[in-house]
Amino acid sequence: MTIQEENQQSFGTEHWPEEIRYVSEDKALVIRFDSGETFTYPAEFLRVESPSAEVQGHGPGQKTTVPGRRHVGIMAVEPVGNYAVRLKFDDLHDTGIFSWQYLHKLGREQDGLWQAYLDSLAAKGLSRDP
Repeated sequence: MTIQEENQQSFGTEHWPEEIRYVSEDKALVIRFDSGETFTYPAEFLRVESPSAEVQGHGPGQKTTVPGRRHVGIMAVEPVGNYAVRLKFDDLHDTGIFSWQYLHKLGREQDGLWQAYLDSLAAKGLSRDP
């Protein structure tokens, strides 16, 4: 069994990053997965979809709509074992651990998640601007 196959069993993910790159001038994280898919994640999108309890809550239906993050950037991308990265945002949020599985899901569902976020902001009278 290869290390990748062992990791897939251990961490429940089918897709592994082959390249992770932060493009500071675009404020975007680019990840190429072994599936051949490449996703570009705006820092704002990653910040408002952070897997942290601060954003997601502690149970179903507790997700928070995070306003005012249009200009957020990423200061650091730190590996967490073989299964994730911790993103340190320049608004000092750094508690979310983004697993490969979660990042792949975000990439595939980005358009729908982004629209749901914009709809939630509008419904609550909030703005992307600080």
